[in-house]
Amino acid sequence: MGRAAGTGLVFQSQRGGKYNKRTIQKIVKNASLNGKIGKNISPHTLRHSFATHLLEAGADIRYTQQLLGHKDLKTTQIYTHVANRDIKRLADLL
Repeated sequence: MGRAAGTGLVFQSQRGGKYNKRTIQKIVKNASLNGKIGKNISPHTLRHSFATHLLEAGADIRYTQQLLGHKDLKTTQIYTHVANRDIKRLADLL
């Protein structure tokens, strides 16, 4: 698995197509069980973690907003649970 050239897919099925929603949920659940994580992990959890790590690493919140497909910046701020100090720091840049 990996980015399938020219398709825009991050992961590609064995048949060369797009995974359906349920298959992705099963893959993530099995990976969390095999990894003995001990928490309920979902594709949404991965999305949330990715966005949070981007912001914590200093990524511009507007880029993160675009990656997540949020129309309103407030949605990105709430969704990623950015610490108030980080939001204030970003607001000070404006």
